[in-house]
Amino acid sequence: MGREHAYAIELEWTGDEGVGTESYKAYRRRHLVRAAGKSHEIEGSSDRVFHGDAERWNPEELLVAALAQCHMLSYLHVATTLGVVVRGYTDSPTGVMVEDGSGGGAFREVVLRPRVEVADASMLDLAEAAHREASEKCFIAASVAFPVRHEPVALVSPAR
Repeated sequence: MGREHAYAIELEWTGDEGVGTESYKAYRRRHLVRAAGKSHEIEGSSDRVFHGDAERWNPEELLVAALAQCHMLSYLHVATTLGVVVRGYTDSPTGVMVEDGSGGGAFREVVLRPRVEVADASMLDLAEAAHREASEKCFIAASVAFPVRHEPVALVSPAR
């Protein structure tokens, strides 16, 4: 059996406009997410289409971000073990959630589009192949019930 890791947060709803949840439009979806030792809290809300505040992070965006972060961190580890020198990493992930008509729904998929810059052209093939192993090592991707696809690009970093 593997090691167990526990994660704890604090969540506070801050959207009471004086009448609580008297009606669907009577309250705001604003909330704060905190964790011990973190220097910043996350200002959250629901998606704008669900009467949320567009300037705040919504849970769906945070899920896509968590998948992208997890893959990147797994990828950097795998690249290091394979001798691939990564000099730059960006991603522009997207996710698609589908409502089920009963007030719920689920993600259909998330697509990660990592763009990796490596130190030398001899590393390009291995840099692209490393995404498969990184995907297998990502705890978050292994925990979701929908496909997480990858459309990676590897290129040689400009001379420094």
